[in-house]
Amino acid sequence: MKFHLNLLKAVNNAIYAIFEDQKYADKALERILKSNNLWGARDRAFIAENTYDMVRYWRLIRAVAELETHELNETNLYTLFGTWQVLKGTPIPKWEEFKNVDEKRIQHNYKIMKTQRKLLHSLPDWLDDLGYSELGKQWNKEVEALNETAPVVMRVNNLKTNKADLAKSLAEKGIITTPVTGCKDALILKQRQNLFITPEFKEGMFEVQDASSQLVAEFLQIEPGMRIVDACAGAGGKTLHIASITQNKGRIISLDTEQWKLDEAKKRARRAGVSNLETRLIEGNKTIKKLYDTADRLLLDVPCSGLGVIKRNPDAKWKLSMEFINKVKGQQSAILEDYCKILKVGGKMVYATCSILPSENQKQVQKFVAAHPNYKFEEERIVLPSESGFDGFYMARITRES
Repeated sequence: MKFHLNLLKAVNNAIYAIFEDQKYADKALERILKSNNLWGARDRAFIAENTYDMVRYWRLIRAVAELETHELNETNLYTLFGTWQVLKGTPIPKWEEFKNVDEKRIQHNYKIMKTQRKLLHSLPDWLDDLGYSELGKQWNKEVEALNETAPVVMRVNNLKTNKADLAKSLAEKGIITTPVTGCKDALILKQRQNLFITPEFKEGMFEVQDASSQLVAEFLQIEPGMRIVDACAGAGGKTLHIASITQNKGRIISLDTEQWKLDEAKKRARRAGVSNLETRLIEGNKTIKKLYDTADRLLLDVPCSGLGVIKRNPDAKWKLSMEFINKVKGQQSAILEDYCKILKVGGKMVYATCSILPSENQKQVQKFVAAHPNYKFEEERIVLPSESGFDGFYMARITRES
């Protein structure tokens, strides 16, 4: 592999922005990739892949590099980049920038440190302890899977096309996809490419949405003509899938506490050809109470730790805290308690998270059902990254009986 100094500088700038300026990895990369129009697809892939990989293995890289200071100056950034290349088995050039990269020392340290899960898979102590306490030996498999690169998955918009026609249309442009077993609207990209510049995306024929996430709307057991409330809708990813399933028949009400997210959902809905969507800003309990006893189906895609999507957001490992996780657990309980009455008697709701922790998932549902005898647990689905190859998700379907 031939290294180019300007690409290495771009990776270093991204790493600095993520760890020193506390920027989200995707936003830091987006800004840097926009800074040079001369970079081609390979250049951009090099910057993105190395940045994300270094974020994934940040603790391991720092540990084997044995830096005397935590300061991320230019010299240390090059040393860390070089250390990562050594760990990957990539030869590095004899540049001045890599003068502090001691390959033998790195390999020696790695042999010692790879026996420790928290170092090998680069986890903060508290997160490794939490994961093992909740999942036991299963945690070993999950941390390995969560450090893999996330695949790019599309959800076909059945309001505008079908899976076979979309796959054929994209293939004509050199974009090869394959179906995903067990996920009827999903196509997985064979090779990472920019999908957002395609006419098919601009015309609303698909959305980029992980296969696990696509299972949630299907799990809701929707039928056209129903009144459906998506109570934590965000920017509308699952809302749009619900609309596709209903074929624009019935009514979908999307709720969120952030107006900008609802505005984005409306924009995406227009592109997708959705005509049965109404958005409402949650301004307090009044907004929720007005909807009591009105929904045939209710989706509660609640705030969570996001541990199931770490392969997509690797910097979350370093930004999460136990305090934050305890806070979202409180929000989850409150949402279940306050929003469950939106369901009509006989209606069904799905409680969903993109977490793999039982304390955010099964235990929340068990606690809710125990306290509400008129709500009956029906079924749950646990999607683990180590088993699916996709994001980690949890979903439970609950029926209101009276």
